[in-house]
Amino acid sequence: MPLIQVKIIEGVFSSEQKQQIIRKLTDAMVSIEGENMRQVTWCVVEEVKSGDWGIAGNPLTTADVKALAAGKS
Repeated sequence: MPLIQVKIIEGVFSSEQKQQIIRKLTDAMVSIEGENMRQVTWCVVEEVKSGDWGIAGNPLTTADVKALAAGKS
């Protein structure tokens, strides 16, 4: 059974956005594997605590991600 795992930093996405992530990623997987697999395709969205995620050796916070999404660096 396919399992899609998504890790995001807490507080970045709303509940509605997380539901959209689940729907769209499931749709993408089903477009590859076939519609008959939809009912057994799992998608798990896990939130990682702000500051517990790092890139290039630097911790990344919720505020950092929101600033990046807003085009601020």
